[in-house]
Amino acid sequence: MNRDALETWIFGILRRVVIVGLVLVTVFPFYYMVLLSLRPIDRVILDPGKLWVSGRELTVDTYRTVLRSVADGGQGFLALLGNSALVSLATVAVTLLVAIPGSYAVSRLRFVGRRQVSALFLSVYLFPSILLAIPLFVLFTRLGLRGSLGGLVLVYIAQTIPVSIYMLRSYFSTIPDSLEEAAAMDGANRFQTIRRVVLPLAAPAIMANALYIFMIAWNEFLFALLFLAEKRESWTVSLGLAQLSGGIEVSKTVLMAGSVVLTLPIVALFFAAERMLTEGLTSGADKG
Repeated sequence: MNRDALETWIFGILRRVVIVGLVLVTVFPFYYMVLLSLRPIDRVILDPGKLWVSGRELTVDTYRTVLRSVADGGQGFLALLGNSALVSLATVAVTLLVAIPGSYAVSRLRFVGRRQVSALFLSVYLFPSILLAIPLFVLFTRLGLRGSLGGLVLVYIAQTIPVSIYMLRSYFSTIPDSLEEAAAMDGANRFQTIRRVVLPLAAPAIMANALYIFMIAWNEFLFALLFLAEKRESWTVSLGLAQLSGGIEVSKTVLMAGSVVLTLPIVALFFAAERMLTEGLTSGADKG
């Protein structure tokens, strides 16, 4: 075996080892969390490290407890999931509605201070969220928005619009000007060009950005706690999970079931949009 063939063989083995290691590190925690959520608490106490159990030992009672309403003795996660979905989808819709024309304008139109706009958008992330929490709390209290999901959506879109414009601007910059010029020669105005030419080409980036925004709104905890803590019927699922983790009377299997309920929608969305997400993240990397 010559040197080139030996190196190819060694790197082939190393590649498989790395892939297997990454898969184990990524999948095992989620697998163990699901396993704990499906085992009765008495079996978990007897053998918490057991990694494989028979189907007869598994139960879905923990999920019934988590999803059942509080009035029926459950944790009410079904309603919390609805609140989180409403907030996340509204945040995605409003953010994209503003970010798409805004990022197109920054990438295509010429105006004074155009180069400084991107830095201005990202400067909002120089300030930690906790620094903005108290002023926003006072403002929303005076406006009567504290305790409402609409107020929480306003906070989220204020956080996501700047980074969305920055991300989409990079993608729009990679779309050749010649395509828009050809559409203009065919009689299309600016809005028709955006709708018929730019948006179809930018669909992967928009999908990636939408998923990113959804994950931010779905998992966010600080502002949800700050604005919704006193009104349980408006809680998001992250607040419900925090309550489970802090409750002494709540078994850890129920806590794991709540964690699965929180995580599963994001995992499902990621795999459903995997192809477009990958294209959206990799396209536009050569221009900034």
